[in-house]
Amino acid sequence: MNTNQQIAIIGGGCAGLSAAATLAEQGYSVTVFEASSQLGGRARTVVVQNNDLMQLLDNGQHIMLGAYHATCALLKKIGVHENNVMRRQSMHIRMQSNSARVRFSLKSMNFLPAPLNLLFGFLFCKGLSLGERIDALKFMRHLRQSHYEIISDRPLIEFLNSHRQSGKLLDYLWEPLCLAALNTPVSKASTRIFLNVLKDSFSGKKGNSDLLIPTVDLSQLLSHPLSNYIRAKGGIIKLNHRIRALEQTNTGFSLETRHEKFNFSHVIVATSPARAGDLLAHIPQLKLVLERTKHFDYQPIYTIYLQYPSDTRLPHAMAGLDNSLAQWVFDRGIIYNQKGLLAVVISAEGKHQKLKQDDLALRVAKELNRAFPHLTKPLWHKVIAEKRATFACTPNLARPGNKTALPNLFLAGDYTYQDYPATIEGAIRSGIKCAELISKSRLN
Repeated sequence: MNTNQQIAIIGGGCAGLSAAATLAEQGYSVTVFEASSQLGGRARTVVVQNNDLMQLLDNGQHIMLGAYHATCALLKKIGVHENNVMRRQSMHIRMQSNSARVRFSLKSMNFLPAPLNLLFGFLFCKGLSLGERIDALKFMRHLRQSHYEIISDRPLIEFLNSHRQSGKLLDYLWEPLCLAALNTPVSKASTRIFLNVLKDSFSGKKGNSDLLIPTVDLSQLLSHPLSNYIRAKGGIIKLNHRIRALEQTNTGFSLETRHEKFNFSHVIVATSPARAGDLLAHIPQLKLVLERTKHFDYQPIYTIYLQYPSDTRLPHAMAGLDNSLAQWVFDRGIIYNQKGLLAVVISAEGKHQKLKQDDLALRVAKELNRAFPHLTKPLWHKVIAEKRATFACTPNLARPGNKTALPNLFLAGDYTYQDYPATIEGAIRSGIKCAELISKSRLN
């Protein structure tokens, strides 16, 4: 047991919990401070009251990729078996038109080894002309030959247009993938970060491009098993403990809540960029950190839940929606056994932000009815709007790293994992990296 090192982690989201689990496993004394009454950060479950019915809903419909190796390894380490909590399926992108037809379909040829599974998927996809499919194959060949790297970053739309990825390729494939991965419109998105995601997903093992769809709510998937593991290893988790002040001392750091003061040798700040900036604003040595958090722009994610009669079912667990406000629809009856419940996701900025929530739900319900005519009027709806869901992943965005100018003070969070957009995987990788830095500093 590393009793001489007391480590505080401020923030109980994916970054903070992954750091705590990694350190607790190595015998460090770890205390997690979470300001709210619930762990999980943006990957959490909320309770919604509908008449006399209490309904558990995720604060957003998440999917993960087979390339999320850090997430999968962490879940395995804490005893969560993938088959029990996620539905793994080979990549299959379907775009449903507002005239009840499948307008585009791209499916990984799973009987072929990588990368042929995806190359043949592009060759035989539906909804593109032969010329467009050839352009897509040429583009994929270029990405492989260049190792998914570019000399200088620029808006993704410019890069795609320079490689003849326009028209239907943009509408059906690259823009939906960009919104899903970066939560940033292609006109603003970083080409470098998008290619990093494509490299992880489209190269290496065949399973990297698989979709991992949670079959339990996000709290059961992540925060509950992680907190149980941390406590079992001797870690402490303090809910409803907002850190009001962080000060450097002769022996480390002091943390102050409304009622108590704590002393620690190391601190990992695993909060949002804005909250981290507030905590560290009075420390002159951390001026660079503040400069790299204050200039962030943010993008929203709206999740519209629509409850239909319990016998309602979509043809597939998920589908994209073409030429609609709604971008993706998930059948939670198929995924979660929440029969008749559909979850619609709208990523990034757009005109949907100007609509009142009831009007938005009505608009989405009408779009779904045009795409799937068998749908009746929904029984109820719930809109969950995360207005600052992620940072805008723009070209050449200056992002702070995990180390700071103060020894033994670290930053964790998806915004610090500089090769990735704001994802669960990025958050978990950042937390694990902070834990590794603490372990290495002790060895040195």
